[in-house]
Amino acid sequence: MRDSGGAVVRTGLVGLMVGAGVCYCIYRVTARKRKNQGTAAAGTEGETLQKEREGGAAPWGTHGEVAPEGSLLQRVSGISVLSSTDQKDSSSFQQGMDLPKSPHGLEMHHIQKLIHLLESTEDPSIQEQVLVTLSNSAAFSVNQDIIRNVGGLSVVGKMLSVPVTNVKEKALNALNNLSMNIKNQEELKIYITKVCEEMDSSPLNSELQLAGLRFLTNMSVTNAYHSTMTSSIQCFLQLLSEGNERTQVQVLKVLVNLSANPTMTEHLVNAQAPFLLSLFDSCIHKDVLLRVLMFATNLTKYMKKDKRATLHDQHSEDSILSVLWGNSTLCAQKLASLLYHQDTEVKEQVAELIMQQC
Repeated sequence: MRDSGGAVVRTGLVGLMVGAGVCYCIYRVTARKRKNQGTAAAGTEGETLQKEREGGAAPWGTHGEVAPEGSLLQRVSGISVLSSTDQKDSSSFQQGMDLPKSPHGLEMHHIQKLIHLLESTEDPSIQEQVLVTLSNSAAFSVNQDIIRNVGGLSVVGKMLSVPVTNVKEKALNALNNLSMNIKNQEELKIYITKVCEEMDSSPLNSELQLAGLRFLTNMSVTNAYHSTMTSSIQCFLQLLSEGNERTQVQVLKVLVNLSANPTMTEHLVNAQAPFLLSLFDSCIHKDVLLRVLMFATNLTKYMKKDKRATLHDQHSEDSILSVLWGNSTLCAQKLASLLYHQDTEVKEQVAELIMQQC
């Protein structure tokens, strides 16, 4: 009887996979048509999902090429320039410095004055206003280089130690924009551990926490600094479990980036995430669902290539390894249900995940 029951289950699963394969082919044809029509727009947040780095031509891919330096600005999430109303708040210290109205118009001597002021003042209100202006100016690639060349990266980084939440948040926003530059990342890597600690200790769903996650998203665009974030993987997963949609989306950007690095697979699959399959549900917000599916797809892809990960002695029943592959029937059922999702991108990603599991 046991053998008969097992055969029924296996037959059902095979049928599901075959049906999913048909769906997959249909969805990929649709995707290719959209690609050929050139509808994908580069530089938008949605185009940067895979490792936050593949660009507009192939959204939701699983290969994640390293972004050329010149295009990095278009491939990661930045803080937009403040509105004119917000800029008026900075007038108190700008008036005596002869600064242009637009951050794009800042010249090197303007930036040098701002950095000197930031370095010399202990007034949190002035620190905050200077950081806002530097953050705005760093939205432009030319200013990212200038700030680095005049020694501004370390000055901004020191603001993370100021015991004022608003100052830390504005410093992280500035570092976020400055980290959209590969040369800057080489210097900013020393702040990854500090930012991970701040993110972990910050109030859940706070702006400070989100600012830290944005910085970590940019710093995880390439594989270069992933190992520095290894000890924070469990914290990321806890935020995914407990955070609101904004936090979930932002932390998933980091997790997807890490999951596209084969050397991080074992660290990720042995982390505790008993809730993960609960996110494989049509009621979950699309931005969260797509990223969860991409995260699972990347892990599945590299698990297939490296069978040693499945033999790790330390994984528990709550590990991602056990959740995704220890209960394949439940996972298959959830994926089959998601094949009927109303969003085409979700269905395509589900199909891709199923194909990786075959």
